[in-house]
Amino acid sequence: MKYQLILTLCLFTAADSVVDTQQQTRADDSQATPIEAIADEQVQVIDLSYPLNSQTNFWPGDKYEPFTLETIATLEKDGVLSKAMRLPEHIGTHIDAPNHFEPNQPSVAEINPQDLIGPGVVIDISAQAETDADYGLSLKDIQSWEHEHGRIPDGAIVLLNTGWGRFWSQPERFQGRDVTGKLHFPSYTQESARFLIHDRKARGLGVDTLSIDRGISKKFEVHHITNAATRYGLENIAHIERLPPRGFTLFVAPMKIENGTGGPARVFAILPK
Repeated sequence: MKYQLILTLCLFTAADSVVDTQQQTRADDSQATPIEAIADEQVQVIDLSYPLNSQTNFWPGDKYEPFTLETIATLEKDGVLSKAMRLPEHIGTHIDAPNHFEPNQPSVAEINPQDLIGPGVVIDISAQAETDADYGLSLKDIQSWEHEHGRIPDGAIVLLNTGWGRFWSQPERFQGRDVTGKLHFPSYTQESARFLIHDRKARGLGVDTLSIDRGISKKFEVHHITNAATRYGLENIAHIERLPPRGFTLFVAPMKIENGTGGPARVFAILPK
């Protein structure tokens, strides 16, 4: 019941403005539940996740491997269609649990459900990243965002739009590999991550690239800052460009892997039409 109540309250953040604008023409709208608002298509539900298949991007580590799906039963032979899959945790749209880079932190199965739901904000650095593949979100960028859109609410799930989603179907370009094999793609800096996690109490940091650390990072400072604060990262978020800077609710639904350091996630944004 507690989880259901939290879900209801979060959905109201997206539905309330729609209901308010229609009160004069539909007097009963003020009594509509958030679920009814979704069913009546009063709000938008945007899927921010990429599908898993053999072409899905994953972290290019030595022991990582592509997603595979094998049929293990068929309707014709077994009366049921069933498949088995093999995949690394950190593939496609996925979550990095707090235990990913820090000891004695929760696994993906232990993340508090309340922390997987929250107000969303999008900070856009696609213009800067267009000319600098190594660009990192700066404190000045955050200050400019807050000057225009207001203070980032405590407990927000912050998403970073770098524009890198347009390279999703081009793995080498998405990784930004140079002739020496080094990676180049934009993301957070340790200064911006520290501010968002500690000063704005962000529930999590998300990005449309392979990592919440920039491709050139060697020490994964942003991961350490985030995970040490018992917060999570979201990587390879799809369709960020479809979201407004604020005014929507995010829902993160990762695979509940016991002792897992992360896992593929379905991420949804709910916002007024």
